[in-house]
Amino acid sequence: MKTFQLCSMKIIDNDHRDMLQQDIPLLDGLIINREDEQNQWVVEAYLDQSYREFFQNLRQKQEVLLQVKITKESNRPATFITSIIGINEIGKQMNVLFRGTIVDQQKEMIEERLRALIKQGYQGQSLLKKFKEKV
Repeated sequence: MKTFQLCSMKIIDNDHRDMLQQDIPLLDGLIINREDEQNQWVVEAYLDQSYREFFQNLRQKQEVLLQVKITKESNRPATFITSIIGINEIGKQMNVLFRGTIVDQQKEMIEERLRALIKQGYQGQSLLKKFKEKV
């Protein structure tokens, strides 16, 4: 297992057409790559107790989309499809535990570029040539 510092976290609400994002101010946090067969990660967010009701309501959902920055604030965000596996009171604060898998945004970006080129009419060798120019 590999452990990293959780620098920032957003909850992505995909119930709305415009994909609302809510920043969650962290007191601290960790993210652990379990390196298991399912490629699961555990995210621990250490928060102010005032978020308890929000996360208890969110726990009712089967899937919670997270966008997090790992190690440094300047890193690109990583997106995870998770579920809440625990909410714990720790003194005047709390932690929320999530388990889930990372979404491969790099792959999605490449697929999106490829779709756009196909839509523009490229195919065969011209598609390959244009794709290499874009990537």
